[in-house]
Amino acid sequence: MAAAFEVYNTLGYGFLEEVYQDALEVELERRGIEYQSQPLLNVYYKNFKLNKYYRPDLFVSQVIVVELKAIPSITSVEEAQLLNYLKATGKAVGYLINWGNSNKLEWKRYVYNS
Repeated sequence: MAAAFEVYNTLGYGFLEEVYQDALEVELERRGIEYQSQPLLNVYYKNFKLNKYYRPDLFVSQVIVVELKAIPSITSVEEAQLLNYLKATGKAVGYLINWGNSNKLEWKRYVYNS
């Protein structure tokens, strides 16, 4: 999260989501943190890989699903999207990061226990 705070403190709010994602990727690289940008994550049903996949914004250190937004406030729709990613892919930890709040960086951490 320190990298996300650095991006927000530098850019502030008002940019498109893609600008924040690019800046966050630069910051992760500067810090030596492994990540994948918009990877294809397999979806499983009863331990069987389906022909569908999810594409979160970032997958950090092979364990953390990160979904980025640039909207006025996080709603249950965005929360459900991330939880669906976690449940369908079998990943345990996710972060929902919103750059669109004019007062602060808004973020939530989710842990999915199957």
